[in-house]
Amino acid sequence: MTFIPRIALIVGSTRPTRFADKPAQWMLKQAQARDDMEVELVDLRDFSLPFFAEKASNMWAPSQSPEAVRWQQTIGRFDGYIFVVAEYNRSITGALKNALDQAYVEWIRKPFTAIGYGSVGGARAVEHLRLIGIELQMVPTRSAVHIGGVDFMSVSPMGANKPIEDIEANLLPSAKAALDDLVWWARATKAAKAG
Repeated sequence: MTFIPRIALIVGSTRPTRFADKPAQWMLKQAQARDDMEVELVDLRDFSLPFFAEKASNMWAPSQSPEAVRWQQTIGRFDGYIFVVAEYNRSITGALKNALDQAYVEWIRKPFTAIGYGSVGGARAVEHLRLIGIELQMVPTRSAVHIGGVDFMSVSPMGANKPIEDIEANLLPSAKAALDDLVWWARATKAAKAG
């Protein structure tokens, strides 16, 4: 029987006026249309994570915060991740960085991809996320989805606020590549861990 990886699509912005829901719902639809993965939306708004204040990461000491433990248990159920990444001042959001820091054991040797957005498609934030992921012993995929420039201004509330389907043709090739990479790496890391 072929292993079907469980994937979390993590919404990395918690602002009340966030744009993240539009790309998150679009990416969720792309992932759910496939038969080689199971995907679940995980929204950071649903967790009241404190700022990281533990003695150490949970690699070295159990977390004391019940909300951090709930977060760890939630993300630990998955074989891979898709991050919805807003670019804030050339990096990821503080909420996403804090969520990444609240776990360690759960991220190890699991792959991730991203859908980033902003003036340059969230490219700098996605690159920063990849560096953080490497430190957490994750497997960043090469492919990601970037919504930037004219496409971003076309679908953003700061611009024309059109439906994301208006730019879908520009996003579908990278979404397919990103999800193909994610499934391949989820299967590879699962097999390696089992062996």
